[in-house]
Amino acid sequence: QVQFVESGGGLVQPGESLRLSCVASGTIFSIVGMGWYRQTPGKQRELVAGPINYYADSVKGRFTISGDNTLKTLFLQMNSLKPEDTAVYYCNKVWGSKESWGQGTQVTVSS
Repeated sequence: QVQFVESGGGLVQPGESLRLSCVASGTIFSIVGMGWYRQTPGKQRELVAGPINYYADSVKGRFTISGDNTLKTLFLQMNSLKPEDTAVYYCNKVWGSKESWGQGTQVTVSS
């Protein structure tokens, strides 16, 4: 089974950038089919970036997903951050059965 550890979140001001990382443990891992999700209190977890250059409309043009299979790491470059991007961010599979969710990394955008 694969486990994920997300990092890179923090408190930033509107317009600033962050780069999130998701390191996977386990012997079998591929960034193909992986994505980034986010969740705010009281709302369902939503997919924001995924395979085949999928991006939610709310982040299109500002977020970029990438990864490195050798490092077993998925990245999310987030530019021009907005207060509405405030959430806990997670990585997981988009295709097929989900793995267990990691702890996530908190992103807070506030002036």
